[in-house]
Amino acid sequence: MKQLLNLPKLNYKGNEDKKMTLHLFLQVMGKIRLRMTPRKNHWWYVTQYVNTQGITTGSIPYNSGLDKFSITLNVIQHKLEVNTSKGELENFPLHDSLTVADFYKKLSSIIQQLNITVSIIDVPYDLGIDKSFGEITEYHHYDKEYTQNLWRSLLWVDDVFKEFSGRFYGKTCPVHLYWHSMDLAVTRFSGNEAPPMAADARLSDKDAYTHECISFGFWAGDENVTEPAFYSYTYPSPEGLDQESLSPSSAEWVNSNGSPMAILKYNSLLTEDDPRKALLDFMESAYQAGAKRANWDLEKLTVPALENL
Repeated sequence: MKQLLNLPKLNYKGNEDKKMTLHLFLQVMGKIRLRMTPRKNHWWYVTQYVNTQGITTGSIPYNSGLDKFSITLNVIQHKLEVNTSKGELENFPLHDSLTVADFYKKLSSIIQQLNITVSIIDVPYDLGIDKSFGEITEYHHYDKEYTQNLWRSLLWVDDVFKEFSGRFYGKTCPVHLYWHSMDLAVTRFSGNEAPPMAADARLSDKDAYTHECISFGFWAGDENVTEPAFYSYTYPSPEGLDQESLSPSSAEWVNSNGSPMAILKYNSLLTEDDPRKALLDFMESAYQAGAKRANWDLEKLTVPALENL
């Protein structure tokens, strides 16, 4: 029997400007977190989280760590909120005519008003935009329905990813949103070091891929994959990975920068009788494929049922 889930249908095509506007808002928030949060391995200290109001940075230290603040894109009330551990709350409304430049300037003004000192590299990361945030006026497409639908989907995906995460004994990252590519992700590690990258590789990649991993994620679509989709890849990519079977039948292997990536399109998932089981099956099949081909110790890394302990 089909499981009735009130998940919205999502489309990338026709919503490119809405998605880019939201992406740029999250990059502004993320760069503040990056600048002010103590470093943690694999860039886990720069990420954002899906919560009951929207998408948040989580707590960020200031005043030598004596105080904390958070920045939340509240998609229920459609406000950008800054909360501090002193009980202060400042906000401004999110709407269709709000440019990225206005967003950046308003948020910067609030940060200054709260006596929080921060200086960021104020240009978008890896989006092909050669302007500072304060100069970007062509993106002003915050859309309440699009953003709320995407957030509702992220809420559900976040929960499924957390269930999957709990099945693994090895090192695992939190379920979190990487603002550079705007994907919700969770990653498993074998515990073995990966081969060193070339000296001219990007610093972001060097720190992300110091160890063997199998990563899983969901993103809202881009110019390469033009619809919302789930993905998984194994790093380093083992020989014959794309010869392994995937579940459900709508999942497929595609070429991503010369390596196989498993893809399950979001709107295809909605047609499954049990979308939650189908997504868990997709992640498990992609994990089994990568772990088998890369010779991970599957038995040692698997969390047994409590009755088997």
